[in-house]
Amino acid sequence: MNASTANFSDLRLRKLDGFRVEIDPARERADIVLDRPPLNVIEMDERDQLRLVFEALDEDTRVRVIVLRAVGEHFSSGGNIAGFLKAPPEHVAKLAWNIAAPARCTKPVIAANRGFCFGVGFEISLACDFRIVSETCLYALPEQRLGQIPGSGGSARLQKIIGITRTKDVVMRSRRIAAKQACDWGIATDCVADDKLEASTDALADELRTFSPLAQRTAKALLNATEDTNLQAAIELEGHCYGRLRQSDDFREGVEAFHAKRKPNFRGT
Repeated sequence: MNASTANFSDLRLRKLDGFRVEIDPARERADIVLDRPPLNVIEMDERDQLRLVFEALDEDTRVRVIVLRAVGEHFSSGGNIAGFLKAPPEHVAKLAWNIAAPARCTKPVIAANRGFCFGVGFEISLACDFRIVSETCLYALPEQRLGQIPGSGGSARLQKIIGITRTKDVVMRSRRIAAKQACDWGIATDCVADDKLEASTDALADELRTFSPLAQRTAKALLNATEDTNLQAAIELEGHCYGRLRQSDDFREGVEAFHAKRKPNFRGT
């Protein structure tokens, strides 16, 4: 399904730049597919479109899970280098906000990474909830080679995951992280053979659909909100969220299904 049939009301999404959107209502799934082979370079205007698409899909009732993937051997070699010198300051100032769209999205977002996943390609993957990598995947933030630093949240998100020592090693040396090491370090959710990447991504997307969408949204919002809080505040907020879900139809359905030894039919209320 292309943009013109995806119910996108924003005119800026009538012609997508370097990617497409596929929606499968039967599987309650939307795929955002980077499609500018061979390296899937991400242009400046494309970043804003990606943000708008994530926002539109977040409102689309047909969609429970979003998958970010790419055609070809490489997820993305990063941004168009020349574009940084041409972009006006107000556009550059929005880079991190645009690339953080997967994190702000209330629905689960899976990144499927293979081959090069550099620069903004790595940064937008880090903003997703799950990263499935093939054994060919290489992560990198190579901006130091250009006399720059990551500008779309990459170093900040990476430091939260792997700590300051490893992040300095990666960022300040433009070091590449191989798939297995990314998994060992906790950057990737799972590392699979290259020919299993699609099947593993499909399995995770289908699994996520079996849970209550209300509980999924709550869990994501809670974890994002408490990432930088102290333990006591996080526990207190968790308790408030638990209390609200206690009153939900989905929780009642989950309990009744458990006792009846049947699969629950969650409705997101």
